[in-house]
Amino acid sequence: MIIPVIIAGISILASLTAFNITTYYTKRGLDPIWPVAFWGTIMVIVTVIFSILIVKFIIDPMKRFARNTENLGVLGRMPITEIKTDKPDDMQRFSQLFDQVTDILSQVEARESFPDIVGQSKVMRGVLKQILQVAKTDSTVLILGETGTGKELIAKSIHQHSKRREKDFIALNCAAIPESLLESELFGHEKGAFTGASSRKLGKFEIAHDSTLFMDEIGDMPMETQTKVLRAIQENQFGRVGGIKPIRVNVRFITATHQDLTFLVDQGTFRQDLFYRLNVFAIHLPPLRERREDIPLLVGTFLKKQNRQITVKPETMQLLTAYDWPGNVRELENAIEAATIIAEDVIQPRHLPSALTSTFGKSISKTIDALPTKMNLDNRIHELEKGIIIDALTKAGGIQKKAALLLGIKERSLWHRVKKYDIDATSFKQH
Repeated sequence: MIIPVIIAGISILASLTAFNITTYYTKRGLDPIWPVAFWGTIMVIVTVIFSILIVKFIIDPMKRFARNTENLGVLGRMPITEIKTDKPDDMQRFSQLFDQVTDILSQVEARESFPDIVGQSKVMRGVLKQILQVAKTDSTVLILGETGTGKELIAKSIHQHSKRREKDFIALNCAAIPESLLESELFGHEKGAFTGASSRKLGKFEIAHDSTLFMDEIGDMPMETQTKVLRAIQENQFGRVGGIKPIRVNVRFITATHQDLTFLVDQGTFRQDLFYRLNVFAIHLPPLRERREDIPLLVGTFLKKQNRQITVKPETMQLLTAYDWPGNVRELENAIEAATIIAEDVIQPRHLPSALTSTFGKSISKTIDALPTKMNLDNRIHELEKGIIIDALTKAGGIQKKAALLLGIKERSLWHRVKKYDIDATSFKQH
């Protein structure tokens, strides 16, 4: 911002001075050409000196930064061995480099802030950003995502980054509790409230006082219980089953579901007012097929859990990244665990579950068939191109130069496509 201001100031000063010189000499009947020319020469010299200073104090440091960054060997993109400022695309190359450094710093921040969440893709970093935004508040959060995507892990992360983190995180899976016992689990009961209630029991609402209560699979909650939960959330108080005294609590609520709650509302199986109460801040957790670049990182994490020196063959990783994973991260973890039991030192494609190897073929035609039928032509082509690029990056171990050779395109063309599809090429690097 300061450079345009300085240049504009010099231009205004030069114009005003030239005008005053011309006026002065004209009033006295003198020819102003030579004085104005002399002043113009001075301004040219000043402009040249100013340009040299810009190059010395701005462009040169950028060039040194570019060379030093490339020497670190962490970028894996175009080597910047010599950057000449007279090339028309130099600023674009600087911009690419800065984008890349920013991307890496964003990954580092995600890794440091969320050590328990494995995922450095841009879509996951967007989710992590949402977590940081909402964690500092007491707003109710609704986490939406398919089964196996890690909704409870996201809820725990919100709690760990909130002001309530000193208290225990309380979780309840509504689908895992029989309907007859769910109300008691949530609100507790008094002694003798029903057959078998031999003593007082505290419910999750009461235990979670001054903390966070996570209710998973909220879409499976019976309508009668929904009514009582809605009242408890609205009034911040409830009564134990069989009790008469209201109990006030201060609880932060996080809920999650794999179902479409708006559809359940239309079907009359989920209260609309409860949906509005829960849907204050929604986080959409992407399925694994929409963040395939995280699969190598996830595989590496799961292998470390096995405490074995075992590697994954590139062909195996190719299958893992190409598969759609309807069971998401949970299915991937189970597949890796099963493979480590069978394999000795290297996980081969034959060690993967038969469902995986039989569902995904190696031909492009099968890849096309795997795309959603309702997707329009442009989106289908984009998904196919993204899959081919991920496949090439997997084979090349994340090295874009090798991947570009496999694809038969220029490295810069690959870079633009990687950026277009938000693919994190560094996650495919073999360590």
